[in-house]
Amino acid sequence: MPGQQRVRTDAERARAEEAVRELIRWVGDDPEREGLKDTPRRVADAFLEYFQGYEQNPAEYLERTFEQVGGYDEIVLLRDIPFHSHCEHHLAPIMGKAHVAYLPTDRVVGISKLARVVQTFAKRMQVQERLTAEVADCIQDVLQPQGVAVIIEATHACMTCRGVETPGVIMTTSRMMGVFRNDDKARSEVLKLIGIS
Repeated sequence: MPGQQRVRTDAERARAEEAVRELIRWVGDDPEREGLKDTPRRVADAFLEYFQGYEQNPAEYLERTFEQVGGYDEIVLLRDIPFHSHCEHHLAPIMGKAHVAYLPTDRVVGISKLARVVQTFAKRMQVQERLTAEVADCIQDVLQPQGVAVIIEATHACMTCRGVETPGVIMTTSRMMGVFRNDDKARSEVLKLIGIS
């Protein structure tokens, strides 16, 4: 279950490594040859790193807030947060950047925490649409701001390296909540700040 530390047994590790060996055999190579001998171990280690978001609770990053902000009541925006994820359909990389904005009510959060929320959700098997919604919903649920805007731009290896093989294509998704959804002026302002107008 996401957000909980999981202890993996030696037997589970052995099964994961054997699964990698089987895939190597299945595509036509020898998992025992010198260059591939340690690949199952490396892949298992990499998967634990790629998908560490399952053992993290992104809401916890937003729980420490600050009320003393000198009367600040405008948009808070963190642009160009780099992330990498993996498509849940092919386990192919998704590489991109996220723009996260919110309009505080009476408290703000440290800006690094917004990046951590993005990275935690990204380090799970994903589709971009869900990633966008999860980041926005988490910020809305925990901070209860006047509005949240999340825009994600990414390239998908499942499309650039296989299938239609169209490199250079960027997918953009957005989720607007609160004033950014209901107020055209607020929406225009946040999009301009992000650089999309």
